[in-house]
Amino acid sequence: MTTLLQLVLYMTVLTFVAIMLGAILRNREWTAEGLKAGLSNRDQLPEPTALGGRAERAAGNTREGFLLFVPLALVAHVSGHGAEALLGAQVFFWARVAYLPVYLAGITYVRSAIWGVGVAGLAMMLVAML
Repeated sequence: MTTLLQLVLYMTVLTFVAIMLGAILRNREWTAEGLKAGLSNRDQLPEPTALGGRAERAAGNTREGFLLFVPLALVAHVSGHGAEALLGAQVFFWARVAYLPVYLAGITYVRSAIWGVGVAGLAMMLVAML
C-alpha cells in the first residue's frame, strides 16, 4: 500500500474519531441522560454545551474535508501522480490532526489558520495533478 493510500485510511480513522467525539460531547454520553439521548432517535436533544457544540461543528468540518481529500487522493493514486500529491496530502492530514484539539479548545484565530493550511494541502494535491 502506498503512503498516499495509508493517509486515506488514517484520515478515515480521524474522521470517525471526530464524529464519535462530536456525538459523545454534544450529547454528554458519559451521563445516563446523555447516553439515553445518544441511543434515541435524537428527535428532542437538549441544547449542547459550548464544548459539545464545538465538537459537533468540528466533526462536520472534518467530514467536509474528508469529502474533498479522498477523491483527490484516489485520483492522484490511480493516475500515477501519487508521489507528486503526497506532500499536499501530508500537509492536509497533519493540519486536520492539529485542527480538532484547537477547535475543541476554542482557539479561534489559530483554528482558522490551521484550516487554511489544510486547504493549502488540498490545493497542493490538485496542482500536482494538473
